[in-house]
Amino acid sequence: MSALAALFEAQGLSAQKGEQWLFEQVGFELPAGAWLQVQGDNGSGKTTLLRMLAGLTRCATGQVLWGHQNIRDEPQEFHRALIYLGHQLGLKEELSALENLKVAAHLAQQPFAKPQALEALGHLGLKGREHLPMRVLSQGQKRRVALAKLMSLKAQIWILDEPFVALDAQGLGVLCAGMQAHLRAGGLLIYTSHQSVDLGGSPGWTLRLKT
Repeated sequence: MSALAALFEAQGLSAQKGEQWLFEQVGFELPAGAWLQVQGDNGSGKTTLLRMLAGLTRCATGQVLWGHQNIRDEPQEFHRALIYLGHQLGLKEELSALENLKVAAHLAQQPFAKPQALEALGHLGLKGREHLPMRVLSQGQKRRVALAKLMSLKAQIWILDEPFVALDAQGLGVLCAGMQAHLRAGGLLIYTSHQSVDLGGSPGWTLRLKT
């Protein structure tokens, strides 16, 4: 895919559901500052592939490499470099948005930067709701809290499953700007979506899974 040195690689990945193969022999290489958009019809295995890339689901065949090392050899080091946002947002309903970001920083073994967390929540349209418990927020607002993790934590790899769902124009603009900044800083981005967005001219590719 690129003449640049690969930083994140997938080699011969396959997934099976029952007796049916969702996908077979998927592979790619991503250098620093590059993105990969995964597309496919419902049931093609997009979420399964992303979970494999995040080290959350075992591969039927193949391996995932981070810095030329299998991610299962040093899983703690790999997960410190990763933010994964799936359909389950990983938020605690009894805590506020701000408290959830504090917990996320603790789990990532990073110092909690309250000003940056408040700024991220504000940019995503949650100003005035930072201290409300998650259970009173709408699903769209909860998703914005999850996206605020991207803006307030440091991680080199972003793996995002349908990140644009339930976002209005403002939220979409903030997220795209955050993606662009992440890529300019040398980060990696892997995401699923049916829509294309402006990622600021950073190198990238589209991978389509076929049913």
